[in-house]
Amino acid sequence: MKDLQQKNRLTFGAPFPRLAAIDLGTNSFRCIVVEVDPQEGFRILDDEKATVRLGEGLAESAVISAAAKARAIDVLQRMSKIISGLGAEMVEVIATSAVRKADNREEFLREVKEATGFAINVIDGDAEANLAALSVHHNFAMEQQRFAIADIGGGSVEILIASGDHTETVTSLELGAVFLTEKFLHSESSRKQELGKLRKYIRKTLKAEGIGKGQPISCLIGSGGTMTNIGSMVMAMRGEQYESVHRYEVLHSEVIHLLAMLSRKSHKERLHIPGLNPDRADIILAGMVLTDELMRRTQTNRLRINAKGIREGLILQSLQKRGLLPINTQPRDWRDSILEFGRSCRFDEQHAEQVCRLALKIFTAVAEKNHLDKRCKEILEAAALLHDIGYFISYHRHHKHSYHLIRHANLFEFTPRERELIANLARYHRKAKPKKNHENFVSLQAEDQQLVRKLSGILRLADGLDRRRNRQVRDIECHLQQDNFQLQLTGVNDLSVELYGAHTKGDLFESAFGYQLVISVMETA
Repeated sequence: MKDLQQKNRLTFGAPFPRLAAIDLGTNSFRCIVVEVDPQEGFRILDDEKATVRLGEGLAESAVISAAAKARAIDVLQRMSKIISGLGAEMVEVIATSAVRKADNREEFLREVKEATGFAINVIDGDAEANLAALSVHHNFAMEQQRFAIADIGGGSVEILIASGDHTETVTSLELGAVFLTEKFLHSESSRKQELGKLRKYIRKTLKAEGIGKGQPISCLIGSGGTMTNIGSMVMAMRGEQYESVHRYEVLHSEVIHLLAMLSRKSHKERLHIPGLNPDRADIILAGMVLTDELMRRTQTNRLRINAKGIREGLILQSLQKRGLLPINTQPRDWRDSILEFGRSCRFDEQHAEQVCRLALKIFTAVAEKNHLDKRCKEILEAAALLHDIGYFISYHRHHKHSYHLIRHANLFEFTPRERELIANLARYHRKAKPKKNHENFVSLQAEDQQLVRKLSGILRLADGLDRRRNRQVRDIECHLQQDNFQLQLTGVNDLSVELYGAHTKGDLFESAFGYQLVISVMETA
């Protein structure tokens, strides 16, 4: 197998090592394959998921059934072929709750190794929680915050309470979605009573373990299938259409309302709920009751979805262990992430920074009167830095290429909604203004459409001020007087091209804000 992996790696022309990680969960198996660049981190080549239900009937029989074992081996053989085909030289395989508890654990591990060659590492609950935490710190800026992490699997839930980078408590409880469903939810005719008993059991267990003691937390960060499906269902309920639920934010009230709606529906009806994976329709209620109780106990109103979870934590741990990824002790910054992405697209960094500098000056002049807050400023800043990355594909229609590149990017600390806003700002930095027949624009909420018009109006104007892309404009002064926005340009040489650029690209700014642009030039010696 190793020779084949090396051959395939050379066939793909991969200049960097490739690593695969497999997570054998109680409900589903996940396999991720990445290519490692010690300077840039890693990029995902493949992310395969399969519903196996390894823990099916485990609570009653205490063994992994022959049928579940057969499903597991079939899936792992397929994953092995994917890993080999992509030329991954290193493979890490972990198993969690179901294998931990099974009386025939050793037999299962032996048969899997004989069939696939995989040596499986069975990890405990604390190790699971630490992997989930690695992923969280890689994807969220949590400095100076007290927060909770919950990874809900099929057999167990791992709960970690932390303050910044400091872990306060780690708890692993047998409260997985499959386990709770098999233990409590048996009949649709007595659903209300069964849900009551389920909730009482969860509440008692969490209380006994001290979950929720101490000060309230800022948010709950959730990973696992229950959490990603909650995010997808809420997104559908809101009528939003973002590329991913990763970093999506859900309110506790939305979890409560969604749970109430789902509990009134039969299993057959739940199969057709927008955003809900049909494979999870039978276990989603148990997972959602647990999520609801976790938010109640920790006194938080905000759930943030981490779609990466344990498998990404395993990748990060494996890379660090092999010295392929440095252990970064410094807090991650979203601006560094934006610049790294821009550089990967070979953007014109000097032009991007000039447009960004001018855009932020214009923003500051209009922000207070138009109720534009700090986060709006950061969204504009990100868009200004990335507005031209579409050149990486082609000059023609590069504003549309920028939209698609940003929409599919993993921008650190930006939610799916914010990433969509950034992509739209880049889309409208040139050419057509936002229109109702533009699918990317009409899919936004009404308030976000207005925000896109205003912020892209600022971006277009700032881009026009660097029309020659050589930073001729040294500085600008902005003054808002009634309905006139006075913009004075300062530079060493002739600024007629920049003046022309500002006039031709100021149309959206004027219509979005309702201001009349008055532009003047002050040339300096």
